[in-house]
Amino acid sequence: MEARKLRASFTDFFSQRGHTVAPSASLIPHDPTLLFTVAGMVPFKPYFLGTETPPYRRATTVQKCVRAGGKHNDLDEIGRTRRHLTFFEMLGNFSFGDYFKADAIPWAWEFSTEVLGFDVDRLWVTVHLSDDEAAEIWIDEVGLAPQRLQRLDEDNYWRMADTGPNGPSSEIFYDKGPAFGHDGGPAEGGHERFLEFWNLVFMQFDARPDGTQEPLPAPSIDTGAGLERILTLVQGVDSVFEIDEMARLVDKAAELSGTPLGRADESDVSLRILAEHARTMTFLIADGVVPSNEERGYVLRRIMRRAIRHAYLLGVEDPVTPALVDEVIDVMGSDYPDIADRHELVRGIVEREEVRFRETLRTGSTLLDESLDAVAEGGTLPGQVAFTLHDTYGFPLEVTEEVARERGLSVDRDAFDTAMSEQRRRARADHDAKTAAGGDVSDYQAILADNGETDFVGRATDTVADARVLAVTADGIVLDRTPFYAESGGQVGDTGTITDGDVTVAVTDCTFVVAGLHLHHTDGPAAGVAVGDTVTASIDTGRRAAIRRNHTATHILHWALREVLGDHVKQQGSEVGPRRLRFDFSHFEAVTPAEIARIEDLSNDEILTNGRVRHFETTMEEATALGAIAFFGDKYGDVVRVLEAGGHSVELCGGTHVGALGDIGPVKIVSEGSIGSNIRRIEAVTGTAPIDLLRADEARIAAAADHLGVPPDDLVAGAQKRAAELKALRDELKVLRRQAAVGRAGELADAAVDGVVVARVDDIDRDGLRDLAVAVRDREGVRAVVLGAAPDGGGVALVAAVLADSGLHASDLLSDAAKAVKGGGGKSPELAVAGGKDPEALDEALDLVRRAAGVA
Repeated sequence: MEARKLRASFTDFFSQRGHTVAPSASLIPHDPTLLFTVAGMVPFKPYFLGTETPPYRRATTVQKCVRAGGKHNDLDEIGRTRRHLTFFEMLGNFSFGDYFKADAIPWAWEFSTEVLGFDVDRLWVTVHLSDDEAAEIWIDEVGLAPQRLQRLDEDNYWRMADTGPNGPSSEIFYDKGPAFGHDGGPAEGGHERFLEFWNLVFMQFDARPDGTQEPLPAPSIDTGAGLERILTLVQGVDSVFEIDEMARLVDKAAELSGTPLGRADESDVSLRILAEHARTMTFLIADGVVPSNEERGYVLRRIMRRAIRHAYLLGVEDPVTPALVDEVIDVMGSDYPDIADRHELVRGIVEREEVRFRETLRTGSTLLDESLDAVAEGGTLPGQVAFTLHDTYGFPLEVTEEVARERGLSVDRDAFDTAMSEQRRRARADHDAKTAAGGDVSDYQAILADNGETDFVGRATDTVADARVLAVTADGIVLDRTPFYAESGGQVGDTGTITDGDVTVAVTDCTFVVAGLHLHHTDGPAAGVAVGDTVTASIDTGRRAAIRRNHTATHILHWALREVLGDHVKQQGSEVGPRRLRFDFSHFEAVTPAEIARIEDLSNDEILTNGRVRHFETTMEEATALGAIAFFGDKYGDVVRVLEAGGHSVELCGGTHVGALGDIGPVKIVSEGSIGSNIRRIEAVTGTAPIDLLRADEARIAAAADHLGVPPDDLVAGAQKRAAELKALRDELKVLRRQAAVGRAGELADAAVDGVVVARVDDIDRDGLRDLAVAVRDREGVRAVVLGAAPDGGGVALVAAVLADSGLHASDLLSDAAKAVKGGGGKSPELAVAGGKDPEALDEALDLVRRAAGVA
């Protein structure tokens, strides 16, 4: 039975028993506690917790999973063991308060023995010590021989967390035979002999915070059966790397590297790592993860770089990951059409990442090898060396550790962490020095405790509010209610005034001094305003209107970016102010001018519909049902604010926004560029700002046309004509300078000492210097010439020209001189050219030439 047939057989089996066949969920889970989907039950966790109502009572899935970060991390074992994988598939059948042990156990047995065809005499079962009910079903209903049932303790008890659903489990094992270890069943035998391939979790209790256990009103079933592990058994192979799909990938890695499987243990490990990691990177990127230096992106980058390094170890000079992605999609694309749909995207990302990392690998590997050579046998590489490789050269710590392990060495991880912590401490100190309220916020915390959170009343149209003063500090004023928006979510804080009778205080910013408490910043103490006073708080309405336009525009731009560039685009940060907006997003290459134009066109077409902008509160569940985009890592409560901007953009957002899209006015992107690995930034303006830009451009065009003496409509043609004239004049000047310099050949030849000319020549370019040196060499009585110049373009130029029978070597004459001017040059024996960075050292360099020629 091949992998494709096993997937279909499993879901067909449970579909015939009333289960809904659910598609595999994304590898990016909605669970903020997990980096990746690590088990088949993860997508159903809200159903088991009771926070969401399941749309069906029974489900079956083939769920793609990744374990490569956090506590679920098998990465270092990949390729070195028979079982470990970062990407794997979990077969599952689930009951959400429907059937329980009496159905789940017989079905597991039926599938194992009748569909998979396992010999009943080779199957063992374990149950929890306390689970008499499961034991009775296995023996009395299924007919399992009692001697093949064993009871275990913690190994057969499952908990979602310290509190919440939990219960005993039951596992099915396959006995591979005496060749793989001693007998005694799973409880006593070796793990290699007794292979667990099916795990039934019986959720039947609820752990309370006080330590008590209460029966669940609707006990549930969670099954996990490893597809790859089952395939090793039904296909009669010893390793997951020998099953049909993985074997194809290993063979492809061998073909690409020119290294056959079985040549050596280390090369076999590299081939298996290439095959396994190719699956992982393909599925992660297809699900929206891009290589970066944080969280999921960092794990992906580590996996990719580990594969690239092993290709490097196999001697592969050209990028190998794109072809491996092609093979993964050819092998698995029919069962997972999403990877086929995103083939070009995935291929492009892995190719760019490999090309970049190969340069890092070449530099870092040399430096690392030199550092490891200095470490005694069995010793430890200093952590500062590892940190320098990481910080300066971009060489990952994990790669450093892996290389060190291969040489029987370790890395001082504590010292590395200390260096990294110090770097972060300096960054935090710099950040803290810029915070509004300084380090001590205890007074503000007391205000919050006594009065509660500031009542923000300025979300819609309220721009003025009467309020009571809660505190007046050197930093600003705290009110019980306010129309001022406090900086958050990328939107800057409002400015305006606070009026107390005849006293008006300017508010320069508004921030959360502690969570929930607005601080209205003032330029020094607010004289005339006292605690308990009733004041009038007024925001700058024109500034707020501009901010609202820019904020809603970020949402429209986000939608347009995803439409043009792909749904891998995710917001990575933003800053929304009155003059312009800044939007950071994940993308793997520069956005082309044509793409920028398309993004602008889509955005402005959407704005021209004048669609409704609806900003409202709802539950997180309802927001998700509406398709609202949320960002993993952001914190959202049970009640969230949703922004529906027109007919396409639905996102969670707590800022302030326009009432209709037409209020935004035109959107114009003014810049686009990289701010980090796979992170891009665009800046844009809205409202009247694009018109201001247009007027400024018109003024510049008119001024340029005036200088060129042409009408504005002929500016380009006029500029091209002047550029051509200027080039012709420069070329003519070069020729004249070169002729003048060559005319000096006789003068320079007359100054030869023992047939050698060494001189500095000014007012000449590099090509002219070369021509002059050849002309001098060809004069009567000259056997060698070295000329130096400091061209107008900067730096130093050196040329050596010698006769074949001179007894001198051109590049040898320049060797020390080139070093003196901080440069280097060619190796030709008769005509050598060198360059350098330090014109101040040119005369010294020429003295070195004279000594090398023996004419000093």
